[in-house]
Amino acid sequence: MTTTTDRTEAATDQASARWRTVDIVVASALGVAFGVGLWGGKTRWNGGGGAFAGFPPGRAFLYGMWMVPAVLGPLVIRKRGAAVYVELVASVVSALLGSPWGLYVVAYGLIQGAAGELVFALTLYRSWRLPTAVLAGAAAGAAAALMDLAFYYPDWSGAWQLTYGVLVVVSAAVVAGGGSWLLVRALARTGVLSPFPSGADQARV
Repeated sequence: MTTTTDRTEAATDQASARWRTVDIVVASALGVAFGVGLWGGKTRWNGGGGAFAGFPPGRAFLYGMWMVPAVLGPLVIRKRGAAVYVELVASVVSALLGSPWGLYVVAYGLIQGAAGELVFALTLYRSWRLPTAVLAGAAAGAAAALMDLAFYYPDWSGAWQLTYGVLVVVSAAVVAGGGSWLLVRALARTGVLSPFPSGADQARV
């Protein structure tokens, strides 16, 4: 026997899966904007190397900004696949503009987006609170750290690798997770997110 609750949950699931034109436009705009920003971020990343010449893993505290699209996208759009889509668009734009990491950046975007997506999927796309955002950021950071350690830093000592991994995860959790959640709240108060459930939720706070 189908209950009212079952029908409501089914409607919610369908809504989270169906992308509207405005969802595609805004998600694409977010991806492009962050793609340009992350392309510019290579200067900060490369420039930070000198400051951490004696302890290279310390540079990982800058890493969180690369995971923002994987968390901000879902928090704004609230659609299945938003984390992968926005992060992937951002990485493609960054690559097209001339990323020093070449096409690797696209692979990173896909993996980071998928890791963030997994966290929202585990909540059945029904939790958009701060803890979920922080976990999504941390998951994206963990995926990126594992790829970095495999591709770029396999010769580091175990202590350096562990330190780097922890710092990347913390940076992603704070910057991408907490930062994206705060940004959505700030944007919602301006009214620009009124076409989305994220805007309606914050308007009631």
